[in-house]
Amino acid sequence: MQPVYKRILLKLSGESLMGENSFGIDPAMVSRYAMEIKSVVDLGVEVAIVIGGGNIYRGMNESETGIERAHGDYMGMLATVINAMAIQAMLEKQGMYTRLMSAIKMEQLAEPYVRRRAMRHLEKNRVVIFGAGTGNPYFTTDTAGSLRAIEISADVILKGTRVNGIYNADPEKDPTAKKFETMSFKQCIDMNLKIMDMTAFTLCMENSLPIIVFDMNEPGNLKRVVMGEKVGTLVK
Repeated sequence: MQPVYKRILLKLSGESLMGENSFGIDPAMVSRYAMEIKSVVDLGVEVAIVIGGGNIYRGMNESETGIERAHGDYMGMLATVINAMAIQAMLEKQGMYTRLMSAIKMEQLAEPYVRRRAMRHLEKNRVVIFGAGTGNPYFTTDTAGSLRAIEISADVILKGTRVNGIYNADPEKDPTAKKFETMSFKQCIDMNLKIMDMTAFTLCMENSLPIIVFDMNEPGNLKRVVMGEKVGTLVK
């Protein structure tokens, strides 16, 4: 069997790297993710990754931090680069070729983001990690993920979470919550389901880019998704 997706963008939250910790990076969790990613790279799937920075710094709430929103957002972008470097190190430890591309210039650590160069790396089966969000304050890493996925002509955005799909209520709080197998973008908006922030979601909707929300912590799930198995929830 062949994978149903040739090129994917995997969106991970910074919090997912914490494992059981309350902040920072759990090396065991990063290593586990690297093995999951390797399983699809070995199938010939081209993989791009966008990761958040919430495990290190969240610059969203000016009233709580006392730090101006734009300034805080730049701090958050730097946090995403730290996470991206951690993922990069573990991927290379697993024998994969990688490129870290940053939306903010930092030549000693990462290549500057150039769309055509990113696509060339993917064609050469290098895992491309996009750091520093969009490079602009007031945009989330969800928006960065949607934007980069569209720019590189990804087939799908895979949003790895700790929940196995989209529910009509929080399954961790409500045992009667119902899971959706497939949804339309309009349904998500009508039901006010906050899968991504509205800017990111609208970008996907306008460009007909499907999103799959799935449990990244379940071993083998990433491979099942790219092979076309019904895992998580498909939004299209």
